[in-house]
Amino acid sequence: MEKRTLLAVVLSVLVITIGFSIQNALFPPDDFIAERPVPTASTEPDSRAPADPGAVTAQPDSMEIRAVPDERATAREIVFESSNMRVAMNSEGAVITSLELLNHRDGGEPVNLVLRGDDGDPAMLTRFGGPDGRPVTEAFRFNQISNNEFEFTRDFYIAGNEEEPFALTKRYRFEPGEYLFNVEVELRNTVNAAIPLNIDGFAYTLGFGPQIGPQFTELDGRNEFRRFVTLTQGSRRLERDSTELSEGEREILDQRVEWAGLAGKYFALIGIPDQTRYSIVFDSEPVSGLVRGHQMSFARPAIRQSFNTDTFRVYAGPKTPEALTRYDSADSNAFRISNLNLDQILDSRPLLGWLENVLRLGLNMFYRIIPNYGVAIILLTILVKALLYPLTRKSFTSMKRMQELNPKMNELKEKYKNDQQKQQQALAELYKKEKVNPLGGCLPMVLQIPFFIAMFGVFNNSFDLRGATFIPGWIDDLSVSESILSWSGFALPVVGNDIRLLPLIFLASQLFTSKFMQPAGGAQSGAQQKMFKYLLPAFIFFVLYNMPAGLLVYMILTNVTTGLQQYWSQRGAKKAPTPTAG
Repeated sequence: MEKRTLLAVVLSVLVITIGFSIQNALFPPDDFIAERPVPTASTEPDSRAPADPGAVTAQPDSMEIRAVPDERATAREIVFESSNMRVAMNSEGAVITSLELLNHRDGGEPVNLVLRGDDGDPAMLTRFGGPDGRPVTEAFRFNQISNNEFEFTRDFYIAGNEEEPFALTKRYRFEPGEYLFNVEVELRNTVNAAIPLNIDGFAYTLGFGPQIGPQFTELDGRNEFRRFVTLTQGSRRLERDSTELSEGEREILDQRVEWAGLAGKYFALIGIPDQTRYSIVFDSEPVSGLVRGHQMSFARPAIRQSFNTDTFRVYAGPKTPEALTRYDSADSNAFRISNLNLDQILDSRPLLGWLENVLRLGLNMFYRIIPNYGVAIILLTILVKALLYPLTRKSFTSMKRMQELNPKMNELKEKYKNDQQKQQQALAELYKKEKVNPLGGCLPMVLQIPFFIAMFGVFNNSFDLRGATFIPGWIDDLSVSESILSWSGFALPVVGNDIRLLPLIFLASQLFTSKFMQPAGGAQSGAQQKMFKYLLPAFIFFVLYNMPAGLLVYMILTNVTTGLQQYWSQRGAKKAPTPTAG
């Protein structure tokens, strides 16, 4: 392989690097808010608004809040089930203990978006005061308003003020077929005075659970991850990868947001608040029974009236454009809401996102013809390679012409080895005389790089490939790495605890392709040829070893088709007369 091939590889890496740099420059993630200390006990008045006669002075977080005895409040579980969701609620705390997505599987069972481990908080747990306040775990009175609306109420009082209790009510409203539901938190005082909840400036905090499903054994940032995302003024504004929060760390955002969410690779839990300016809290607290805990909470500022209702909408479902964008049009959902822009939580590439969408449409088109995503990947790859073949052929032809000029080029290099300027002038005259562009073999390949990046994104992140079987018993899920042999205990470097067949097939296909990409002759040393023929494929082998199976199927087929195209191109070149200078 010649120096021009090395130049092509270097240019490819530069284009990818520069492309991502430009993308980050044009679409940078906003700096995350500075970490703020967790609120501590204080007896200072609430500074968020001017004092008034009805305002309640901020109390220390040690303020004792008790439940009014109520025989009607008993522990019970209530289940709502629709075509796509099964939600288990418990009257103790009026919380959600389980939220299963019936159309999506995790190890044969429905994906549960509320992962609690051994002792984690349930979802929609209320705490009096800030995020470290007293959890509300008492049993509530239960009232089923309709088949899909449920109400929980309990009375509380502050120790020493038993004569003025206040009521806490939580209402849930679900709609069949929707991944979104409503949560109302109502506080009502029994006297005409501000609700006596002002603990360090907060009335209550609503938590969304310690972790979202599906189950995972590690967060490697590729096969699975967790990200905190917020939306402000219609655009994705903040993003913090869960690995950037060390265990036990907390981030607090004091800014009005349109929504805040915790996203995995394929599923998300998004909280959409009303117009109140809540403090958004992102936690990474350790939870027994879970690899990592990641919780999002909304802390509600102190309330200055005797009655208040806060409304939250919660999306708990897949990260698919179809499911997320239905809440952009009132005619598309049962809640008649619009413009939520939930699709901003998707992992998008602003520069090549449009190309990924086109390729994804092609993938699904082939799937409708042959309902096997592995076959669809093969057909899409063949189609893309066929469309790009004119560029590939031009590159092969140019590289062949440069190989034929090698003897003349070497003569000129030897003749002017002590005068680089004359050497470059002589080479330029040779290229002009022979009508050859020295970069002609590189540029057509570089132009194909956006397609490669887009295809990589489609096969590495496509929701449709999750759980999709290609070859039963071997490739049962195209979205994760396949394995033909696994063991527990010690782990090998790179390989880990699995022997994977697809990376080995990829390595063989890479060696097959390099056989046809080797030049017939030239000044390249044997060491350089061996490096490109063996070391480069080996390096790529280790890089791709733990990649999803769907991506490797694409990479293998790309290698095979490239090798065959080069073989046919070489056969055609042997039959055709060698062009001469005009």
